[in-house]
Amino acid sequence: MRKIGFIGVGTMGTPMASNLIKAGYELVVCDRMAEKLKPLTALGARIASSPAEVARQCDVVMTMLPADAAVKEVVLGAGGIAEGASAGLIVIDSSTVMPATSKQLAAELAKINVAMLDAPVTGSEPQAIEGKLTFIVGGDKEIYGKCVPLFEAMGKTTFHMGPNGAGSYTKLANNTISAITLVAFAEGVVLATKAGIDPKLFVDVISIGGARSGQIANKAPKILNRDFHPNFATALMYKDLGLAGEVARELNVPTPALAIAREMLNMALAKGYGAEDVCSVIKCYEEWAHIEVHK
Repeated sequence: MRKIGFIGVGTMGTPMASNLIKAGYELVVCDRMAEKLKPLTALGARIASSPAEVARQCDVVMTMLPADAAVKEVVLGAGGIAEGASAGLIVIDSSTVMPATSKQLAAELAKINVAMLDAPVTGSEPQAIEGKLTFIVGGDKEIYGKCVPLFEAMGKTTFHMGPNGAGSYTKLANNTISAITLVAFAEGVVLATKAGIDPKLFVDVISIGGARSGQIANKAPKILNRDFHPNFATALMYKDLGLAGEVARELNVPTPALAIAREMLNMALAKGYGAEDVCSVIKCYEEWAHIEVHK
């Protein structure tokens, strides 16, 4: 498997695809916004005119797209991957989508002897650039084994979670925890700052206690430096929590903390922070408290 297709080269897709090229894979790329392809063509990637054309040229096709509808269109729509696929092709979807979507696409592709893995990632833009993503994968274990070298070219860790859909279930549960943790941190650090505590010192304290978390380690420096560049946009996390809420309803699992976290992100969206990093949710708390958290 040396010829790899990559469809969707945004904030995450571009560094992921770049790392595949650096690992020696031949890359064929496709994106609706041709301008986004320039960094990859500069590294030697070839451009295809459609997802179907990508599928015709490659052994494996990866997708990294913003929503379920986009993934369905790219895989099953006119000019989509299924249209150009030959038996034996492997499709890897690293988008964050509903597990039902992952299962549906896998079932449809199986009819033409094409295998599919749902392989969403944990980590955001910095980890994608550094090749330190974690892949959480659902699908046939033998197919997963064949694709591990690809995951290792883009990430530091990979887990096979179970059959198709298992990767997507895991990702939505993970993002639920991440969002709740971020909102809790925003609430706590604004409280401490309002009380006159140095927020940097506060972060140092919680980083070695029971409240420590990877999410805080990633987002606290951005908040303290007033850096709201979108490593992971507020609008995307809001979308993911909507998917998690749908799964919770399907499984009849009460999720009150998820609902609160999503409503806080909705407030951030209403304030115009949708394109900023998800840590911009702290600005809602800052407005209420009449305080700004910074170094």
